[in-house]
Amino acid sequence: MTSTPPAASPLRVALVGYGLAGSVFHGPLVAATEGLTLDTVVTANAERQARARGEFPDVRIAHTPEELWDRAAELDLVVIASPNRTHVPLATAALEAGLSVVVDKPVAGTAAQARELAALAEGRGLFLSVFHNRRWDNDFRTLQHLITNGALGEVQRFESRFERWRPQLKGGWRESGAPEEIGGLLYDLGSHLVDQALVLFGPVVRVYAESDVRRPGAEADDDTFIALTHTNGVRSHLYVSATTAQLGPRFKVLGSKAGFVKYGLDPQEAALREGQRPRGDMAWGMEPESSWGRLGAGESPLTGGGDPVPTLPGDYPAYYAAVATALREGTAAPVTAAQAAACLDVLEAARRSAEYGTVVDLPTR
Repeated sequence: MTSTPPAASPLRVALVGYGLAGSVFHGPLVAATEGLTLDTVVTANAERQARARGEFPDVRIAHTPEELWDRAAELDLVVIASPNRTHVPLATAALEAGLSVVVDKPVAGTAAQARELAALAEGRGLFLSVFHNRRWDNDFRTLQHLITNGALGEVQRFESRFERWRPQLKGGWRESGAPEEIGGLLYDLGSHLVDQALVLFGPVVRVYAESDVRRPGAEADDDTFIALTHTNGVRSHLYVSATTAQLGPRFKVLGSKAGFVKYGLDPQEAALREGQRPRGDMAWGMEPESSWGRLGAGESPLTGGGDPVPTLPGDYPAYYAAVATALREGTAAPVTAAQAAACLDVLEAARRSAEYGTVVDLPTR
């Protein structure tokens, strides 16, 4: 096991990849976390190197991940924010070098690969976590609170959507149809929705999915529906799409006492893209009252029915705060590799269901 620095010393973090995930999410969130310092950014792209130095003047730049393995004794954590196809080999190499690891989602292309990584980390006594950041979305935190407090009664159906209107392709590996790229919306946005459903309602026993490639020239799925039956009987209906001309509610949750409907997206990603940073910002993750969801029974929120529910603030910084605590005190990872593997079990079943037009039963673990 690697030695832990004294409590007064910041944990030194290396970030592999400085595209969207690295520059918008991981870099700023690591830098904003007390007890962590962004030591090194790995990217061979000169423009991205300049961007990293512009935001973090003291950061070191490495051209290849292999440079990190040679400096393993100088580092405490490696964050893998590179393309999906590289997640498993880079996480494996980092763990074999004796380094703890955070991997962006999806951690792997298969649940078996995720469990192999978990076993490797456990065998070496190293920390491993997966960045399922949308557990800390403002709307999700609010829904968790409502369910815990019994405001909905017994939840019967959970509808969750990540819908966008992007009729033109953007290009890049995320839209590639090559299997090794692990592209498409099922594994991208679908990872978030499935993970949230599992956190809320537990294991899944049955999966049905419909997946389409709608846009001209597209290679990977851009319009997918997933229906889950949880062990406790709750049904989750999940929608991910880049072709939705009229957006539905982010959440529609129906219970035996009341329903909750919430429109709009958590504001944290947009704020990070615009250069806002959570450190010292007391309004971080907040949204205006006009965006609050509504709770009620027998009424339509579109006509003002139901009671407005104040949205709890979003809290992406909580993820890396928990990572820092886990590394120092040995507490559990905020998202474990085993949880990420359970999510991949469902995604793999959804892919099979969509391909063969069948319902897929999952064994209980």
